[in-house]
Amino acid sequence: MRSHQPGGTEANGNLPLELDGFVGRRAELSGLARALDTARLVTVTGPGGIGKSRLAARVAGGRCAPPDGVWRVELAAVRDPEFVDHALVESLGLTDHTARPPRETLLARLAGRRTLLVLDGFEHLVDACAPLVVDLLGRVPGLVVLAVGRRALSVAGERVFALGPLGEGEAVELFEERAGRHGVTLGDDPHVRELCRRLDGIPLAIELAAGRLGALSPGQLLERLDDRFRLLTGGGRDALPRHRTLRTAIGWSHELCTPEERLLWARLSVFAGPFDLEAAEYVCGGEGLHSDDVLDVLSALLAQSVVAREETATGVRYRMLDTVRAYGADWLEAAGDAVRLRRRHRDWYVGLATWCELDWFSPRQNEVAARVEAELPNLRCALEYCLTEPDGADLARHLAGSLWFCWVGCGRLAEGRHWLERSVELEPGDEHSRLKALWVLGYVAVLQGDTVPALAALQECREEAERSANPTAVAYAEHRTGCLALVSDDMPRAERLLRSALSRYQEIGELNSNVLMGQVELAMARAFLGELPDAVRLCEDVRRVCEDHGERWARSYALYVLAYAAWSEGDPARARVLLTDALTCAHAFHDLLGSVLSIELLALVTVTEGDADEAAVLQGAAASMWPSVGLPLFGSAYYNAPHERCEERARERLGDERYEDAVRHGARLGRDAAVSRAPGRAGRTQAPEALPAPRGPVRRTTASLPPDMHEPAASPTRKGGETAG
Repeated sequence: MRSHQPGGTEANGNLPLELDGFVGRRAELSGLARALDTARLVTVTGPGGIGKSRLAARVAGGRCAPPDGVWRVELAAVRDPEFVDHALVESLGLTDHTARPPRETLLARLAGRRTLLVLDGFEHLVDACAPLVVDLLGRVPGLVVLAVGRRALSVAGERVFALGPLGEGEAVELFEERAGRHGVTLGDDPHVRELCRRLDGIPLAIELAAGRLGALSPGQLLERLDDRFRLLTGGGRDALPRHRTLRTAIGWSHELCTPEERLLWARLSVFAGPFDLEAAEYVCGGEGLHSDDVLDVLSALLAQSVVAREETATGVRYRMLDTVRAYGADWLEAAGDAVRLRRRHRDWYVGLATWCELDWFSPRQNEVAARVEAELPNLRCALEYCLTEPDGADLARHLAGSLWFCWVGCGRLAEGRHWLERSVELEPGDEHSRLKALWVLGYVAVLQGDTVPALAALQECREEAERSANPTAVAYAEHRTGCLALVSDDMPRAERLLRSALSRYQEIGELNSNVLMGQVELAMARAFLGELPDAVRLCEDVRRVCEDHGERWARSYALYVLAYAAWSEGDPARARVLLTDALTCAHAFHDLLGSVLSIELLALVTVTEGDADEAAVLQGAAASMWPSVGLPLFGSAYYNAPHERCEERARERLGDERYEDAVRHGARLGRDAAVSRAPGRAGRTQAPEALPAPRGPVRRTTASLPPDMHEPAASPTRKGGETAG
């Protein structure tokens, strides 16, 4: 993936690198580039397999790129029109923990920038994409959109660039190049030109034909092609010839497959994105294809370019072109097996999410984060299937709730809330899955700073849990209400609720990342109340448990509190070491909240060490990150006190003008640059001044909290040697 970082700014686009040679399309390359120079919305249209995506990527990557980059948004795997805005936010690498709509996040990111946005594979989402594009172009003057699909968006100002087949010479050039990739040297074979002509110059058809050269000569291909064309011609009088030809080309490749290969091709169509071998064996094995045979049959499909293989951070994965997948899906429907396969796909990914939730509290936490990231298209497909099936409500709530660590720990709060809200709106069923979805929804809303929905979800969870005598759900509801009190500056209430929740966890034998975060949150409340030794004791306990279990996410927050205590006790050097560790971990998990909190405190450490300029730069960097999290420092006087002290000392040393210049410089840093820069400054060390008390009256929200949320007396938080519940 291309990732330019000039001047320490964030990545300048996400266009994938080309893995094989780009052949032909000389006139189209220059024509599309000219179109983009004269129009702000250009749509490349044409049938599947004609090469639209490759041409668009080539032109977008080769033309004079706008200053703020070229960003590609792949929409082929998106099924829910309501999720289009989220897909754009994700593709632009944005993390937004707030309750604001993703559209506003997009507009905030694009405002004042000159950007090229490539929307690829939108044809099944035209009704959602058309108004989105119109809105973005109307409100962001520096934006240019290059859309790629089988049809136009049909909006004002759109310039349509229709892409046809390759010319004969270019088609032959492509066939020969791909043959060489398969280890075949054609020489001067007289059949090649006729073969390419009969394939109508469609790149996908040519590549599929070249994939057969290991077994058949060009002459043999031409002979078989003639039969298959006659067999599969059709599609109705109103179908375009190009569409019938493409189906014929793919159908011809399909006919050359063995019955087992055709069966696997159809069954693999249920995957919404890349998949691994284990998933293919489970989902596609059985009833005519033994799971032990899936690997051999998959290898045959790989050899024929029906399936592509790719190396990823989570190992070898496989992918089908969307057009090839759509053809397989038609056969699956025709065979009457689509429902069974979609249920098997759903079951696999529900099981995967359940396993990942358990493994999150283990030394495999990094692996789990990477795995879920890679599986998101299929997890979303499973969620959508659950939400639309009559009997899927309980599984939808279970799946959305089980992925809490993805929504919270891996920086996907907005997406998590989308799925959680949809799942809890469905008819009640299994109480356990509903209660879990409710407390996770409340937790997400708390972190987004959306108090009213958070309270509503947690109150409903608490009441239903008490009515059904579910002590686990009661503990989680109480815990997250205590978390809300913490960020709302009601420290006595936060302490009571958190201690009670921890006591409940101890009674039921619950020990996991959530429980440890509850102990960290209690430590933060104690620190804000001036009880630093108790805060340190609680967090050192968390740190030991995390090291015993290989847990890193909750540990990063414990390190943050320990760093706060170290600075308060006059040891900025130790605070810097702890914060560097915490920040590195939070950023690795894409946890924006953990990252920005660490940068804020590092700014205070930095000014204490004597480098006021750098402290102001870090404050500027943090200020630019907060809008994607929520209300800066939660609107909390307690959380804001270190920030105010840092600003006061930096202004005293620099003066207002120099301070503001440094803050503006920090605000221009990209997130990666800020995270890389934050730990690297060490200057003169001096004892810090005591933190001032919060200025003005501390904001209290007790009146807005449900009065019947019980607050029993504090009790010990944890027994030693407990295992995950």
